[in-house]
Amino acid sequence: MRIDTSGGPADVEIDRPGKARPKFLLVLTHGSGGGNDAKDILAVRDSAVALGGAVALVVQPYRVAGRRAPGKAEIQDAAWVEIIAALRKKVRGVPLIQGGRSNGARVACRTARQVGAKGIVALSFPLHPPGKPEKSRREELLAPGDIEVVVVNGARDPFGIPEATDAAEVHVIPGQAHSYRSGFDEIAAAVTPWLKRWAEL
Repeated sequence: MRIDTSGGPADVEIDRPGKARPKFLLVLTHGSGGGNDAKDILAVRDSAVALGGAVALVVQPYRVAGRRAPGKAEIQDAAWVEIIAALRKKVRGVPLIQGGRSNGARVACRTARQVGAKGIVALSFPLHPPGKPEKSRREELLAPGDIEVVVVNGARDPFGIPEATDAAEVHVIPGQAHSYRSGFDEIAAAVTPWLKRWAEL
């Protein structure tokens, strides 16, 4: 489906758990130059559907327009809030969980309170640009306040790994960098108990 936003149109693919009423809505999105075919995103999607959730994979407006960089955070976040509002009309009356990988995780954290998310899945949260730890994005990770954030990062991620105290859980995948080549079962196992928890909030 296509959702028109103030930042341009977004494309959304929704997976539902058969004919049953979804237990929750999980909205996931890609990194800055990537797509929703990333295997870590798909691993989380499959876990959520298996738990009875509806999962929306969002291609953000800047990617629909063919750009690789998201541009200003204010424009990106405003469009995301509009996307969530439209999806809540499609999947009503269930807890909202949101997340993404890399830049998508940043958006999910920045907007969590505004959209009323029950939890956040942050895949490969980019704590800082490579080689520039002084330019920390820690405040974005902390932006959700009392909304729980689960971070999954590779042990060799050049964008850094958040401190364990800055999230409900920081799960580190051995041997992996910013983009994962393996460990997808471990990613699914890490997020599954949190999805179950948030579905009951």
